[in-house]
Amino acid sequence: MITAIIVVIVVLLVVGLSTLASSVRVLREYERGVVFRLGRLMEQRGPGLQLLIPSLDRMVRVSLRTVTLTVPPQEIITRDNVPARVTAVAYYRVIDPSKAVTEVESYQAATLQIAQTTLRSVLGVADLDTLLSEREHLNESLAKVIDTQTEPWGIKVTMVEIKDVEIPERMQHAIARQAEAERERRAKIINAEGEFQAAAKLAEAADVIGRNPTTLQLRYLQTLREIGGSQNSTIVFPMPIDLMKPMVEALGSAADSVRSQPATEAAGAGTQPASVGAGDQAGELAAGARPELGAGAAAADPADPADPAANGRPAEAGAQAADE
Repeated sequence: MITAIIVVIVVLLVVGLSTLASSVRVLREYERGVVFRLGRLMEQRGPGLQLLIPSLDRMVRVSLRTVTLTVPPQEIITRDNVPARVTAVAYYRVIDPSKAVTEVESYQAATLQIAQTTLRSVLGVADLDTLLSEREHLNESLAKVIDTQTEPWGIKVTMVEIKDVEIPERMQHAIARQAEAERERRAKIINAEGEFQAAAKLAEAADVIGRNPTTLQLRYLQTLREIGGSQNSTIVFPMPIDLMKPMVEALGSAADSVRSQPATEAAGAGTQPASVGAGDQAGELAAGARPELGAGAAAADPADPADPAANGRPAEAGAQAADE
C-alpha cells in the first residue's frame, strides 16, 4: 500500500514538473511572443520570463531581427526586348508581430513571392541601359513597391539590391564596342581641346616674340642647341624669313615681267595687220579715181610723172636725135 502511494506521488510530481516546465517560457531580447488563449489573441509578450496557463495558452515566437532574403534568379525581358537574368537580395524585418502571425500564414514565404513578382514587373518596364547604369533608382522603386504590399502584414522592407544582371554574350560584345567608341570619342575631344589651348598659347607667344625680333633669334639658337645635344648626323639650320624676303620679292618681280612680255607681243601683232589693211584701202580708192578722169586727163598730161613708162619714152627719143 505504501509502495502504491509513493508511486502515485512520484507520478504527480513528474506531471506537475512537466506542466510547470511547459508553462514557463523565456524570450530573448530580439524576440516577441504572440499568445493565444483558447484560440483568442492575447496581449503581446516581451523579452524575459513568461508564464503561461498550461493547456490553455499557446505562444508563437517572432524574431524582430532584420532578415536577409535572397531572391532566386529571374528571367526577364527588358523594354527594348533584351533577355536578362537578374538576381536580387531583400532586407526586411517584422515591426508588428501580431499582424505577422494573424494576417498571413507564413510571412517569410509571402515576402519571397512578392519580391519575385515585383522584381519582374519593375525591371520589365526598364531598358537595358537603365538596368545597368541606374540601379540605385531601380532599387528604390523595388523597395517602395514591396514595402507597400507587405505593410498590412506588419513587415517593413528596408532595402532591395539588384545583385547581378546576366545578359547574352552577343549583347556583351555590342556593349563593349559601344564603350570603346565612347572612349575614342572622348579621346578625340580631349585631343582637340588640347590643340585649341596650345594654339591659343602659341598665338600669345607669337605676339610676345613679334614685339622684339631678337627673341626669335634667341629661339633659333635654343633650337640649334637642342638639336646639337642629341647624337644626330643631320643638322637643321633655321633661316630667318627676313633674309629670304628680298629674294622672294625679286623672284616675284621677275615672274611678273615674264608674264607681261607675251601680252605686249600679242598687242603689237594685233595692231600691224590693221595698218596694212588701211594702206590697201587707200590704194583701192586711188585706183578707182583714175578711171573717172578719162581720156582728158591723159591728153592734158601725156607724160605722167607717175608713169615710169611715159617718162622713159621722151628720154629715149632725145637720145636718138643727138646721135643722128
